[in-house]
Amino acid sequence: MYGREIEGKEYTFGVSGKLIRNALVMYDRQTESYWSQILGEAVAGEMQGVKLEFLPSLMTTWEEWQRLHPDTLALDKGGRRGGRDSYAGYYQSGSIGVMGETNPDGRLYAKEFVVGVQLDDTAVAYPFSVLNEEPVVNDTVAGTDLLVLFNADSAASVVYNREVDGRPLTFTLADTPGSQIALTDAETGSEWDGLAGTAIAGPLAGTQLERLKSTTVFWFGWTDFFSETALYGIDS
Repeated sequence: MYGREIEGKEYTFGVSGKLIRNALVMYDRQTESYWSQILGEAVAGEMQGVKLEFLPSLMTTWEEWQRLHPDTLALDKGGRRGGRDSYAGYYQSGSIGVMGETNPDGRLYAKEFVVGVQLDDTAVAYPFSVLNEEPVVNDTVAGTDLLVLFNADSAASVVYNREVDGRPLTFTLADTPGSQIALTDAETGSEWDGLAGTAIAGPLAGTQLERLKSTTVFWFGWTDFFSETALYGIDS
């Protein structure tokens, strides 16, 4: 998710119908520049090189979202609800996107989902297969201390900067009622709501971790854009 205000001016976006390396390309109606969905950046036209502001979002179940935001409003545009997953056949097939792979990388099955993170010129992917076994990851990428969280029940993932008041915290999984990811940090013993990134008890109660940009994507889609990516849990 991105903000659509650039230098104080509001832009409106649409789907161009084009793809770059199998990923959606947007256009803005004000300049008709093309924008990469994954990069959040204009790749052609008058706005080329301009980046959109990243806004934190969460792909999760409706139940989990309501727990986090009980007063939320839902946008209903009609159309199909529930029923058969129209993409199920694609997940199981051997076809790779529309255009095939640009940078094949055999370290993972091409259609395994990963949580992709890019900081500066460094890219790292966290495979779902690894996160299923290690749902709380304390990592350091490009000098930034990261916390990567994963909920296998809802496939929700979030990435935070785990530094608070100038020092990195080390998180572990606590008792998890329902689908909530409950954490504690080793440094202060505070209790945290993982998906919200908020300390709910202890010395740091009320503290909010900073969300960092992450992308849930097929492995082939990530390597198409970041051919030099590291692969957490797989690379030595």
